[in-house]
Amino acid sequence: MATPSRLLALAQLLRLPNVLTAFADIGLAACAGVAFFPGWREPSYWLTVALLALASGSLYMAGMVWNDVFDLAEDRRDRPFRPLPSGRVTLRTAAVLGTLLVAAGVGLAGLAGALAFGLGLAAAVLAYDGGLKRTVLGPVGMGGCRFLNVLLGLTAIPDEHMPLGLRVHLAGVVGVYIVGVTWFARTEAAESNRRQLLAAAGVMVVSLALALTLRARLAPDPGPGGFLFPYLLVGFGFLVGLPVARAVRRPGPKEVQVAVKRCVLGLVVLDAVLATAFVGLPGLLLLLLLPPALWLGKWVYST
Repeated sequence: MATPSRLLALAQLLRLPNVLTAFADIGLAACAGVAFFPGWREPSYWLTVALLALASGSLYMAGMVWNDVFDLAEDRRDRPFRPLPSGRVTLRTAAVLGTLLVAAGVGLAGLAGALAFGLGLAAAVLAYDGGLKRTVLGPVGMGGCRFLNVLLGLTAIPDEHMPLGLRVHLAGVVGVYIVGVTWFARTEAAESNRRQLLAAAGVMVVSLALALTLRARLAPDPGPGGFLFPYLLVGFGFLVGLPVARAVRRPGPKEVQVAVKRCVLGLVVLDAVLATAFVGLPGLLLLLLLPPALWLGKWVYST
């Protein structure tokens, strides 16, 4: 029987609070389905969404596990408190867990009729963990994973009911945002370069600009409260922008890590705000994913 300390170590290995951000991506896609797919009221639609959410969560956790497996030598030097270098989780256990999670994610995506996207997302995750993250294309690789994750969720909507360009635009908003967050986090364990942080913050601003142009492509009346979308987007900008600004002014590890944690968990808020562009105020129900993420974050680090 697993002890509480071992369960905590596994939760840290999986970055459990962050898994809820993967679910939020699928929830955003489900809201787009409500706006575009007349069959959204059918139980089969929500069964597909549930399978895609489980697939997304499995592949996200797999990515976290393989990240620490590939980073073991570096973590022994810089982050010895993590589950693998501290010995609280063995390398063999992590490898088996990571493999099972990849298989589960791809299998669940296949059951949902999205095998190609499941395989593509799994390949992107492993490519990022296996070496892409150490190159200048690392942030783009991570953004690509999120881009594919949103597209995975959108497979619940039949092709004829939502234009490809709109799918790419929506996934691109999330993907570009994560490019900026990942770039911002690249040197979170040490003193960061202020110019790099400013450039990364600029990429996040670009994602918000893309979100504003997204609304112009949708129906004029997304539902009650839909007119609030641009104001909610500005509010989100302040939510993540304030800790980012503090980190730029004082680019130490503590300040940057606080900003990164806010930006990572802030993805739930961004997804909720984007959802209001499709369904109005009910889109904010995605914010219900935030309290458990914050609660888990008291014990499990997110970066």
